[in-house]
Amino acid sequence: MASKTNDGADSSVVLTPFFDGNDFEYWKIRMRTYLKAEGLWTIVANGYEEPEDDGELSVAEMKNLEAKRRQEAKALSKIQMGVSRAFFAKIATCETAKQAWESLEAEVYGDEKVRTINLQTLRREFHNLKMIESEKIDEYCTRVMNIVNEIRNHGDDISDQQVVEKILISVTEKYEYIVSITEETKDLSKLSIKELVGSFRAHEKQRFFHENQPKETAF
Repeated sequence: MASKTNDGADSSVVLTPFFDGNDFEYWKIRMRTYLKAEGLWTIVANGYEEPEDDGELSVAEMKNLEAKRRQEAKALSKIQMGVSRAFFAKIATCETAKQAWESLEAEVYGDEKVRTINLQTLRREFHNLKMIESEKIDEYCTRVMNIVNEIRNHGDDISDQQVVEKILISVTEKYEYIVSITEETKDLSKLSIKELVGSFRAHEKQRFFHENQPKETAF
């Protein structure tokens, strides 16, 4: 049974992710997951072909076509509801969900030349990334992954191994022990980012525990 909120609304209802012009990458990831959960992402990603003459279709083919048309309309509706009025105006003439999705990407990322410049900037940011002393490992890895996700969304297939190697060479000296152990005992081509971060977290907790142990008083 679905639970109710204070105003009586069904708390199990998932609201459509909303994009108002800020943090497109965050919205895009959430919207893609939302559309997958609704069974609509395939038609957004791949689209579908409208037959030139549906009068020649069999009953079964016509039934399948109508189902795809409903899916298409539902997906387009979700995207339209997920953007502000300003961005709705930019996709208002799109007849398919695929067109609307690609129009939003083009609007935010710009044309091919702009995308190339943005990608070069992101690669440079990734190359120059370094952990600062005051950061915790989760904070730093989040910073790394934000740039990695942007690079991937711009069409560059940066691998997990590249990300793992980048983290290993850019953390502060207090993690040097874990870096050495990892490089000596792990196959970096198979080591996942999640596993690596887990090792750093364990080291961080152990270090915090030892640093906060009461010290014996010397007599």
